[in-house]
Amino acid sequence: MLEYRTVRETGSWQAGSWPVGWSAVWVGTLTALATGLVIGLIGLAIGAYSLGAEARIASWHKFHFAALVWSIGGTFFSYVVGGWAAAKIRGEWRAETAILHGVLAWLVSVPIMLLFASLGSANYFGAWYGGLQGTPVWITPSTVAIDPAAAMVARNMALGAVAALLVGLVGSVIGGWLGSGEPMTLTYRRAQEAVGAHS
Repeated sequence: MLEYRTVRETGSWQAGSWPVGWSAVWVGTLTALATGLVIGLIGLAIGAYSLGAEARIASWHKFHFAALVWSIGGTFFSYVVGGWAAAKIRGEWRAETAILHGVLAWLVSVPIMLLFASLGSANYFGAWYGGLQGTPVWITPSTVAIDPAAAMVARNMALGAVAALLVGLVGSVIGGWLGSGEPMTLTYRRAQEAVGAHS
């Protein structure tokens, strides 16, 4: 498969741009969201974590180890699958372009997760995503009960949401790299360039 790249030389360096396959990005995004939803619902079904007031992280000491493992594993695996799908749909064989498509799939999924959080359904994807939601606009502040530990809960939930997003980003990079088919070593490209220079 030919890869069309625009290369511009400026002084002693080259700047290259890769074409983006938006169909592959959207398929990767939807794959990651669907996989994350399935894993999250399985976590609810087996009791790894729960919804409602029990899902609030008031203290990390009370956060169950099973919920932590399921949240990290589910987030990571769902974005690995999403990044892999984006790279495979695009048909990329170079790791850099495949990783770009995996990361774009993650990037497109972030506002979608914020939309789900605003509708109150982000917790179905995992316990950590509850930190993305605030008070919905249709609830007036007078109807919200005042919780003395609200600041600590908000901090812990935001910390969990940031961790989930970053774990998802790492998963999308690894998934895109896996989808390219190139060996997952940082020295592979240098070795290929050295072989090409000697031949």
